Amino acid sequence: MPDASLYPYLLQPKLTPAIWGGHALVEIYGKAGEPGAEIGESWECWDENAVCNGPLAGRTVAQLRAELGANFLGGLDAARIFPILTKIIDARMALSVQVHPGDAYAQRVEHQPNGKTECWYVLAADPGAELVLGWTQETGREEYERRVKDGSLGEILRRVPVARGDAFYLPAGTLHAIGAGIVVFETQQASDLTYRIFDWNRVGPDGTPRQLHVDKAADVLDYGRGTAGALDELAYTYEGFARTALIADPHFFVELAVATQTAAAMGTHARPLIVMALASGLELACEGGSAQLAPYQTALVPAAAESVRIRSLAAAAPFLCVAPPAEPGMVERRLRDARLPQPAIERFLRQFEMPAHPAA
Repeated sequence: MPDASLYPYLLQPKLTPAIWGGHALVEIYGKAGEPGAEIGESWECWDENAVCNGPLAGRTVAQLRAELGANFLGGLDAARIFPILTKIIDARMALSVQVHPGDAYAQRVEHQPNGKTECWYVLAADPGAELVLGWTQETGREEYERRVKDGSLGEILRRVPVARGDAFYLPAGTLHAIGAGIVVFETQQASDLTYRIFDWNRVGPDGTPRQLHVDKAADVLDYGRGTAGALDELAYTYEGFARTALIADPHFFVELAVATQTAAAMGTHARPLIVMALASGLELACEGGSAQLAPYQTALVPAAAESVRIRSLAAAAPFLCVAPPAEPGMVERRLRDARLPQPAIERFLRQFEMPAHPAA
């Protein structure tokens, strides 16, 4: 008899206001909220999101961890926070220039279980939109601290143009800021550790400048000259889906896939799978039941479902899927199984080799 708990869990997102946010999350991406509100983020999948369908409706992801254990998480530790947080971020104005610590610093200094490595997939970008991504030159802590004090830090911030469909990788320690006029899908380690360096002289809702974290940022910044830009993505076919591998970090594997009106089965490979529809809706079906995803809605598929059958509700429908790798080497084996040339696999994976710096 099918296990009724093994079905796609539709998640209720959490909207967060921000002084730099806009109206797109409500007006374009279908989130519930006041159309005129300045909303910066929609937290699509995180530990406190609630399920809004089926027999487990009302349970949070944290409660699913406790109640379902390995059926939900596979080999992930049920006692720890769900390790991945996904968001849609609407930057009507530029975000602060910031950096995130790595796991070792977060554990040693902040007494938190992990730091934050993250990545972005660009959903929309105004003409001429840019990110801040690293430094224009080799620098160091002394120069960084001097420029913060004298107001010249902006002279060495490296700006990178962006376009819809670009993917960017931001390992812990990377200086960064999302620029104005950009909407991204963000995947990150589940952490709120952010060290702001510069906030464009803005003030918060209380009329005072937001807190900066200049000293801690100095501890974790990668001071090397920035070279990273939009990633080289890797297209392949696997399990009946046309896919594009976007990000292959040890903490998460992010792909773009395309569903058609003929259902195909996507394996969970013994880990929970996050699925977010893009502009077109999807139908997801597991042994315990099915669900329909509206555009830009997110579902979690439990690991023990083994697979989820996915079909589009109209024409071919791209969607995003995110999962923690089941074990080291999983991504490379999958790409080999898809019969991709080894040099192409190695070029793709080389983009995610972690640099050695204090953030890590």
